[in-house]
Amino acid sequence: MSNPTAAMLVIGDEILSGRTRDSNTNYLAKALTDVGIDLKEARVVSDDQSAIVAAVKALSDAYDHVFTSGGIGPTHDDITADAIGAAFGAHVGVRDDARALLQAHYDRAGTTLNEARLRMARIPDGAALIDNPVSTAPGFTIKNVNVMAGVPSVFEAMVASVISKLAHGAPLLSENWRIMRGEGDVAAPLAQIAADHPDLSLGSYPFQKDGAYGTNIVIRGTDQTRVAAAMAQLQALFPA
Repeated sequence: MSNPTAAMLVIGDEILSGRTRDSNTNYLAKALTDVGIDLKEARVVSDDQSAIVAAVKALSDAYDHVFTSGGIGPTHDDITADAIGAAFGAHVGVRDDARALLQAHYDRAGTTLNEARLRMARIPDGAALIDNPVSTAPGFTIKNVNVMAGVPSVFEAMVASVISKLAHGAPLLSENWRIMRGEGDVAAPLAQIAADHPDLSLGSYPFQKDGAYGTNIVIRGTDQTRVAAAMAQLQALFPA
């Protein structure tokens, strides 16, 4: 049986402008790989409702799970909840359980739950809340889309919460072999190994060190025996 599939949607003008570096996609990719969920696609869209709606619909239809980051804070440009609601035809409004979480949090902090902060309790109808142990404001899951914060520490906590509830597949195994020859020298033998092992993924990553060219070959798959067999074939062709 094949592994479940997933996609990542990063939302925010600050990512596209280069002002903020996206680390969430990398974190999600590693977390999903560890539990056998295959991340197949990642997109970045601006803070534009029509762009978010189109991306959410496309990814939701194409993959088993969708993860989003960004755009669920208290400011005017945090429009992700409304866009997700529009994508699924769901009304978005302040929900009592989300409001209660925020009220308790700000009461403990001695801070007022004002209208801006209350925006973080706006949830599409029919969605389930995603726990936020870092800063309380929840994410939410609607259909197969998991909507989470952009702040990395919060995103990572939410990912842990969501992944623990999903069906897992076979974790992806990875082996690396370093060859002190350029890609042009290893391309043909590597193509033959790939043809001999169509169930595996073989990646070629060139580097240069002290004026010499080399290539890192990475072999990935879910069957340890198959990965080991391909690695043995590679090492026989290019011994250390």
